[in-house]
Amino acid sequence: MSRFKGYWSFVKDPILGYIHISEDDRKLIDSFPVQRLRRIKQLSLADIVYPGATHTRFEHSLGVMQISTMMARNLPVELEDDEVYLVRISGLLHDVGHGPFSHLFEVHLEKHLGKDHEDMGVWVIRRSELADIISSLGYSVDEVVEVALGRGSSKPPYIKQIVRSAVDADKLDFIRRDNYHTGAGYGNIDVERLIYTLELVNEQLAVNMTSLSVLETYIIARMKSFESIYYHKTIRAAQLMFVQAIEYAIEEFGFLSFDDPQEYLTLDDFKLWNIVDESRRGGEILSAIKRRDLIKLAYERKYLLADELIVNLISNERIREEAIEEISKLSGVDPAHIYIDAPSLPSIPYHRAYEYDPMEVPIVKMDSGEREVYRLSRISPVVEVIRGYLNIFRVYTLKKHREKVREACKKLFGAETVSSRISA
Repeated sequence: MSRFKGYWSFVKDPILGYIHISEDDRKLIDSFPVQRLRRIKQLSLADIVYPGATHTRFEHSLGVMQISTMMARNLPVELEDDEVYLVRISGLLHDVGHGPFSHLFEVHLEKHLGKDHEDMGVWVIRRSELADIISSLGYSVDEVVEVALGRGSSKPPYIKQIVRSAVDADKLDFIRRDNYHTGAGYGNIDVERLIYTLELVNEQLAVNMTSLSVLETYIIARMKSFESIYYHKTIRAAQLMFVQAIEYAIEEFGFLSFDDPQEYLTLDDFKLWNIVDESRRGGEILSAIKRRDLIKLAYERKYLLADELIVNLISNERIREEAIEEISKLSGVDPAHIYIDAPSLPSIPYHRAYEYDPMEVPIVKMDSGEREVYRLSRISPVVEVIRGYLNIFRVYTLKKHREKVREACKKLFGAETVSSRISA
């Protein structure tokens, strides 16, 4: 019997319409690790600026499941039902390793445990109830870990790239979904056209030339979403404060150690919020966030990847700490009230996407009756122009210290971007 028979029910999704759920889907969807995603917001603290941005990782995961299925069914090679369904459940499970407040908590996972949400996802899939459910569906845990999280090499690259690549189901869902819930307005992407014109080049996903304009729109939407949502200066102010509050709570309560995945999975947004609220120093910061009494942007520079000074500040924690000390000396402001911020996500969706140069998504074009493959930047002036753009380096502080910190930063890092002065 087909994996897609055994219909159970459907979900009405605001982006994708009706998503049909089979009995097999239900086994995974109703598991504790997946249901927990209902209690983890997709955009942590973004509702401090966009009140509608309260959607969850659960909603997003259903969307990725659906888009993954569409992509697997529309490849230029025909996959067996079992392979399509493997992609489907991998899309569903791709985010099960996220901690509370998603990327904000990941800062602490990396600092204290040396792990990211994908490492935790592997752990959860292998050692929670998901392992038994996956086995009961006739798949190995290794298969799902490989397709959902890219850990393995038994599958063709294009199978894994459906969930993890430059143009994958994850990004095709969250760009539209996040724009819908925030109202930012950059999510009008013809996803179906991209899906229906997918190509393969040396077992890698490629885009047909007829969808070049859609791909360019997608890239620009990702970049503009980065500016207006993911790296909005006020959202980042709240997030930076909460990251510090979590760190104080960890120092006070020492809760960041897990003997098994179930212990990790008990943490969600609600529980972590309460833990931080009960800590002395973390609670003080959280009280300020509750009143929307946020730190203020003092300095901003937009930069290219070639800017070695800023790149080093972003990539090296020791250099950042030294920079904070220098700012403190020049400004006379307590280093505890100086926050250096830099993006944890790339502005353009090309990070760890392909096995070759990620900036060069292959474009397939028919020239004089022959199938030719081109580098994206060669045939898209838009992509060539924005290559390396947009990255932002910021320094925040308390409102009363803003001018002193701004002047110190200008001495250390050079003139700020004009737009930051206007928006301050």
